[in-house]
Amino acid sequence: MSLPSAVSVHRRIAEIGKAAWNSCLSREDYAANPFVDFDFLDALEVTHCAVERTGWSPCHLELKDGEGRTAAVMPLYLKSHSRGEYVFDHAWADAYERAGGRYYPKLQSAAPFSPVTGPRLLVRPDVERASAQRLLLGGALTLCERVGASGVNITFPTEQEWTLLGEEGLLQRQDQQYHWHNRGYGSFDDFLAQLSSGRRKTIRRERRDALAAVEVVALSGAELTEAHWDAFFGFYMDTGGRKWGQPYLNRAFFSELSARMAERILLILARRNGRWIAGAINLIGADCLYGRHWGCIEDVPFLHFELCYYQAIEHAIRLGLARVEAGAQGQHKIARGYLPAPVYSAHYIRDKALRQPVARYLEQERQSVREEMDWLAEEYSPFKATD
Repeated sequence: MSLPSAVSVHRRIAEIGKAAWNSCLSREDYAANPFVDFDFLDALEVTHCAVERTGWSPCHLELKDGEGRTAAVMPLYLKSHSRGEYVFDHAWADAYERAGGRYYPKLQSAAPFSPVTGPRLLVRPDVERASAQRLLLGGALTLCERVGASGVNITFPTEQEWTLLGEEGLLQRQDQQYHWHNRGYGSFDDFLAQLSSGRRKTIRRERRDALAAVEVVALSGAELTEAHWDAFFGFYMDTGGRKWGQPYLNRAFFSELSARMAERILLILARRNGRWIAGAINLIGADCLYGRHWGCIEDVPFLHFELCYYQAIEHAIRLGLARVEAGAQGQHKIARGYLPAPVYSAHYIRDKALRQPVARYLEQERQSVREEMDWLAEEYSPFKATD
């Protein structure tokens, strides 16, 4: 399907190709984000995790330059539900459908199943960014009209993109996550030294209790085996099933991801009495360690904190990374050094009857989120007070 301004739609990311797609991911400020890398997105498609059958029908956009080369791309999906997005619009969908509207399908630009900030309007470094981004957005809006979607939702974009999308008339939404920032620490003890004495003692106790009960092993690259993935998938299915009812990823995905991106994976497993009992998977970016999925099959006090937060901090320091993003939600992360950080989304709603009340709601929500972030950072920060 062709769209105006040399923008085309592709039902598989493979139609664009790895070299062409990743050429648009090479800007320095994209920081080698693994969740929009060709291999990550293609792995979701070839293992049938992000496909039409699961409600994630790919319709990626490609913008070509005058020489016929790929100048910009946009990960885009036609969605038949709102699961796996982590920016919740269920209330909008319910209200619209009660009023006689049809909210699904909708268009979603995202890294599926990943509440991770990253570029959504990817532009080759030698191409003027804002112009190319506007052309991609125009293509998405045209596609929205053609397929009868209720709107275009761009979730977890960069702040630059969020600003541009607001200037182009999309509704702006803001939420918060909890991120850990590396202040030049040489070790975990250097990090602890910056905390209040009470928080230091609590974290040391939590780590001592967890590590007394299990052996922790960190694996990456060639160290990863199918046996490790078998164990981790069991944890993922057990915990994910209790949280969501039906986990989004299948066993084949983890093998495919490992085959393609093993050097960018950090898998942390816990073993007790010779048996794997828990694990957490992280992806490694150029400046960030991204914590994604965790699971366990035995209850060990503080093991979740150890595998997901403290081990992530230790390895981020070892790798010289600037921050850790430990996923969505969880105010309990603040006490462990993960402070509030803004995350964004932008929304085009085709029907003005829905767009206007949502716009009013989002204006109030943005203010509330900003006030809460300031209050949480001031009242609950574990770091020592500074003059």
